[in-house]
Amino acid sequence: MRPIWKGAISFGLVTIPVGLYSATQDKRPRFRQLRDSDHSRVRYKRVAESDGQEVAFENIVKGYEIDKGRYVVFTPEELEGVLKGAGAGTVDVIQFVNQSEINPIYYRSSYYLAPEKTGAKAYKILLNALTDQDMVGIAKVAIREREYLATLRSEEGVIVMETMYWPDEIREPLFEILEEEIEVRDEEVQMASMIINNLAGSFDPSAWHDESREAVELAAQKKAEGEEIVLAESPQPTGVVDLMEALKASVEATKAAS
Repeated sequence: MRPIWKGAISFGLVTIPVGLYSATQDKRPRFRQLRDSDHSRVRYKRVAESDGQEVAFENIVKGYEIDKGRYVVFTPEELEGVLKGAGAGTVDVIQFVNQSEINPIYYRSSYYLAPEKTGAKAYKILLNALTDQDMVGIAKVAIREREYLATLRSEEGVIVMETMYWPDEIREPLFEILEEEIEVRDEEVQMASMIINNLAGSFDPSAWHDESREAVELAAQKKAEGEEIVLAESPQPTGVVDLMEALKASVEATKAAS
């Protein structure tokens, strides 16, 4: 793998040169837009709103909108200078906390941090300390013209960095229907708990796979070979059922499945 960014972990007075590597990849089926008559690719052009003229990439600058339709333009050098003040190039670890204190809603993307040769020993020391203490580091890092809040944790012999949303980027879950008084009986909660217990187990990543992607790949192969695609029937919605009876039936079904 090639690093997508190079910098350094900084905690206390220790600096560890590292490379940043994407820990995930998107394997969702990708569809291209084609012209229906001859299946020619449809591509997008960058055009200016004022006159519809196509704009070459080298003539595009970055503007920050301060009012509706009013922009301040930054040069690459200016943006680099701003981010240097925000700690560009450094994963600055500020605090260590228990991972259970962090709501998963804050997590954005996962990356591997691997050491450069000169920082291998210091990296191992930090990795082992994170493992022994069962803690995660809270850090700030500037990547690609943006500063992120991030966590550092040990995972199977490597330090994983997860970029996070800032607290003011998390929306409040304000839904009127959840404010309504709804009577919930103890028996109903007990039934739901029984379903949870019947389906409880350990998470095994190898047991899960993307059936929708496999279905698209298989259908595409069949179409390429000239086979007709048979459309699956959508399940028909069932009528309104008694909630308690549905819970009881679910308990029996999950019990049998487990």
